[in-house]
Amino acid sequence: MKYSMKRQFAVIFCLLITGTILLCLFINNTFLEDYYLKNKQDALESAYQVINKASNEGNINSEQFDIELKKLCEKNNISFIIVDAKSQTLKTSTHDYQALSRQLMNNLFGGQQMTKSVVLEEGEKYEIKITTDERTKTEVVEMWGILDDGNLYLLISPLESIRESVKLANQFLAYVGIGSIIISFLVILWISGKITRPIMELADISERMTHLDFNAKYTGKSKTEIALLGNNINELSDTLEKTISELKSANNELKRDIEKKNKMEEMRNEFISNVSHELKTPIALIQGYAEGLKEGISEDKENRDFYCEVIMDEASKMNDMVKKLLMLNQLEFGNDTITMERFDIVAMIASYLQAADVLCKQKGIKLIQKEYEPVYVWADEYMVEEVFGNYFSNAMNHVAGDMVIDVKLEKTEKHVRISIFNTGNPIPKESVSRIWDKFYKVDKARTRAYGGSGVGLSIVKAIMESMNQKYGVNNYDNGVEFWFELEKAGD
Repeated sequence: MKYSMKRQFAVIFCLLITGTILLCLFINNTFLEDYYLKNKQDALESAYQVINKASNEGNINSEQFDIELKKLCEKNNISFIIVDAKSQTLKTSTHDYQALSRQLMNNLFGGQQMTKSVVLEEGEKYEIKITTDERTKTEVVEMWGILDDGNLYLLISPLESIRESVKLANQFLAYVGIGSIIISFLVILWISGKITRPIMELADISERMTHLDFNAKYTGKSKTEIALLGNNINELSDTLEKTISELKSANNELKRDIEKKNKMEEMRNEFISNVSHELKTPIALIQGYAEGLKEGISEDKENRDFYCEVIMDEASKMNDMVKKLLMLNQLEFGNDTITMERFDIVAMIASYLQAADVLCKQKGIKLIQKEYEPVYVWADEYMVEEVFGNYFSNAMNHVAGDMVIDVKLEKTEKHVRISIFNTGNPIPKESVSRIWDKFYKVDKARTRAYGGSGVGLSIVKAIMESMNQKYGVNNYDNGVEFWFELEKAGD
């Protein structure tokens, strides 16, 4: 990433560490020497207090004083000398006491051996200053003056060590700082990686959520605020998935309701149009023959009987068509309840064919039906009988040639297929897909002759689809076979 938090963490912390080290170097160079000088000045004053106290108490030559003063001098790198009013050395910390004595005398009487002195502090009986030895070109800080008992003293501590210490301290700090920066950079990279890794995981999860992928979940083991954020994102993902699922379901139901409403409106309009068209001819016939009877067109009894039979026949056809249309309307609009029950399909078919046998013999139809063992199915028995009746009536009305109707049952693992074949002319290819439409008639003249309404196969379609079962038609050179399937119920 261009603006990686990991990189930003590393850079920020490295800059902080580098700045801290540079600040330490600046403070060392600027203030360490002054601090060291002040510390030296305090050490010299402490040594003076010890010497003056021992001198006043007369313990200057005691062993306890020697030990205490030795510790103080070694700790602070101080050399000293104490002389009396006759310039006799009473106490010294160095073998070269004569040099210290001369230096004390020079300070007392204004000698010129020590030059370039800078007075740091001056009192009634003492003076603290920095001087430069012209011979060695080194600086020292010295304190000299008069003790309370009248003896003279000189305390000296070199300053060159402080400058060397500052230089070494800065060098050491620079080396340590560089090492610390490198180590800190690596540690910070590792730590920032641990911090940013779960954040990147959450970023990846959120990106997948923008593409409606809710399978990604935060699985980190952190117990920090990031874990709380991850758990909240998991809950948000589940809530969004559930909400979107509910919205899609509601949207799907809404679409289905709209489609159903539009379909019902189309079906209603189509129903009114088709009924109006189909009832127009029989109504016109009934009206014409009824008017003829009323006006006494024929006084012959035989003709009047013929007129009455036409009127009764057309009225019967209209009644039959209206019943079928009402049944079809209930099926298509979902108002007719399908009752699934277990029954023997073989027994039902045998019962129907026994009643239809007389009609077959009257028309010279050869009915072929094999004997089958009982076959139980799950379906609405009344509706299945309606389907079979429509198929069989259709076969009787269109049978030709050898005048054969063949009823068959074929069992598969889960279904039973019932087929009715009749010899005659096959259905034209362009009409095969339309025969299930309401009021569609392949041969209108012939349909009119036997009183067909063009609704029977539409009823078959509606019934089979309401039971979610398959149905269809097969064309052969010598005839047509209609079939439907039912779910087996077992013995």
